[in-house]
Amino acid sequence: MDKSDWQGGQGQTWAAEWRRTDRSFTAVTEKLLQRLRGLAFAQVLDIGCGAGELALAVARGRAPVRVIGVDISPQLVGAARDRGANLANASFELADAAQWEAPQGFAPQLLMSRHGVMFFEDPVAAFRHLAALADSGAHLLFSCFRSPAENPFFADIARLLPQPLPPAPPEAPGPFAFADRARVAGILQTAGWEAVAIDPFDFPMIVGAGDDPVSDAVDYFANIGPAAKAAQAMTDEERAAFFNRVGQLARANLADGLVAMPAAGWIVSARKA
Repeated sequence: MDKSDWQGGQGQTWAAEWRRTDRSFTAVTEKLLQRLRGLAFAQVLDIGCGAGELALAVARGRAPVRVIGVDISPQLVGAARDRGANLANASFELADAAQWEAPQGFAPQLLMSRHGVMFFEDPVAAFRHLAALADSGAHLLFSCFRSPAENPFFADIARLLPQPLPPAPPEAPGPFAFADRARVAGILQTAGWEAVAIDPFDFPMIVGAGDDPVSDAVDYFANIGPAAKAAQAMTDEERAAFFNRVGQLARANLADGLVAMPAAGWIVSARKA
């Protein structure tokens, strides 16, 4: 997965599905907002802001604070702008955060991201650039996935495919690029960040809800994630059999009207050196 995916079909899908993707990351959003409560800041940069959920939550909760969200997907930026149209203190820009230049007078005291930082082609250069934009002593806070094996929402679905997914290079840009805790710490320290803390965070990824949570979960996986792309290459018979297996897995994870799959991430924090 690279920049072109988010500028094309991937970005279009996530923009259309922002309600379900935000729902799936509900626990992560709440955790990040909880970690922000003790921090003081007047200007915020949301890196890889997607459809704007985290940026909008901060802007709604702190009216005097200026929040700028940056993303490379025109469709996701469009969705974020629509959602934030009535918030005067939130704005969204189409750009690669690794190269984005802040407007005059904007030096964020907080740089944050909900699973939006794992796609940099050169993460050291990207985080060094972000540090250069930041105010003195700025806080960095973001979430990212741990390994695929620790994320049943990915691994259990992948095992149902008729052909295994080809393994991605462990350091290639993508959802699991920051799975290695030591690598993440090294990237940030090399890029000029200090007091790096990387804490494990396990959470339920909600993939099905509503009147028919199992069908909703099947539709979720048909549209979002690596399995959706793999399903496009299947024959009709293979696809039907695959999504029947997905439905069985969803039913096994159904409780209290929700289909929730275990997920595992890191909550990463640091200060500008």
